[in-house]
Amino acid sequence: MTTTPAGTTGRTRRVLVVHSSDEMYGADRILLQVVAGMREIGTDRAAATGSPPVEVVVWLPDDITHGPTPLCRELEREGVAFAHMSLPIIRRANLKPKGLVAMARRSRSMRVAMKRERFDLVYCMTSACLLAAPIARSLRIRAVALHVQEMWAGKEAALLRGLARFTTLRITISPAVDRAASLRSPASVVVDNCVPHPADADAAVVDGERRPRYVVASRWNAWKGHRTLIEAWDRAGCPGLLTVLGGPPPSGAKVDVPALVAALGEPSSVEIVGEVPDVAPHVAAADALVLPSDDPEPFGLVLLEAFRQGRPVIASRAGGPVDIVTDGRDGWLFTPGDPDALAELLRRLTVDDLAAAGRVARETYLARYTPEVFRRRIGSLIDAELAR
Repeated sequence: MTTTPAGTTGRTRRVLVVHSSDEMYGADRILLQVVAGMREIGTDRAAATGSPPVEVVVWLPDDITHGPTPLCRELEREGVAFAHMSLPIIRRANLKPKGLVAMARRSRSMRVAMKRERFDLVYCMTSACLLAAPIARSLRIRAVALHVQEMWAGKEAALLRGLARFTTLRITISPAVDRAASLRSPASVVVDNCVPHPADADAAVVDGERRPRYVVASRWNAWKGHRTLIEAWDRAGCPGLLTVLGGPPPSGAKVDVPALVAALGEPSSVEIVGEVPDVAPHVAAADALVLPSDDPEPFGLVLLEAFRQGRPVIASRAGGPVDIVTDGRDGWLFTPGDPDALAELLRRLTVDDLAAAGRVARETYLARYTPEVFRRRIGSLIDAELAR
């Protein structure tokens, strides 16, 4: 049984966060920050204003196998209540006849569980969770929030906009995502993502005699640009050491990164590390990070991972990176899917160039992308929505 802290009035306000994965990639890490912002409502703000505290529960899907570093372990470590549930997650594989039948069954199961738990606000952590919105409103849950972390396009966008009509608060992660979602009545609010402060932010070791070290850290989805990067690396003459983190996605189109590296003229210039629990040590060991996505990135959280450690980035000029990177100052932008443009950057950038841009990148992080800024904004939005 939940108790109400001294000095507060009313019953505990209960928030359900519905999420679409159980890994530790971008959206998963942002969930931890969202939950932290909500929990601060129930501590600092409750003590200051006498408003009721907030209890957060996270529901994770049970239809996919989580990876070696699942989100649920982090939630457990933070003392956040969670459960693996039968959830109607909108995945491409579920938009076929058999998948639609399964989603209908999961929708009924979610409705029963949601009715039993009696939540005050339901928070759809990604667009794939949006079926939770009409279910919540059918149970007369008045506050339903949506966190848009994807680029909406085509027929999928029409479906998502229809479901978004059941939400009362819309948050988008970048101006690019906001424009693509095009949500009105109410309009969405842009809240930039964040990453935690590093334990330290050592300056890159500048040695003009050595070749630069780069790192790429993302799933090996076909659209993430690994083919473009490896081709550019070859055309640039394998101009240093490239470390590849990540692994194949659990579903969707993927690229065979080991095969691409094996075909290089100098395959020893690329080290494939694979899945890691924390990209920070690998980013710190590099001079710069590369985000070579062929399609627009909704945000590019890994860019902030680099900025916080004083490392610049080389990213494709589309989507979120355009609003994060100041070309030529804290990083460089190139035309998406253009290996020649990327190769030209890799050929000409020196260790000195990367170190100078890294110092500016650290300043960018401190000014715009700290957890304190993010949690304060999320907490204020959720507190206002609960009060409304």
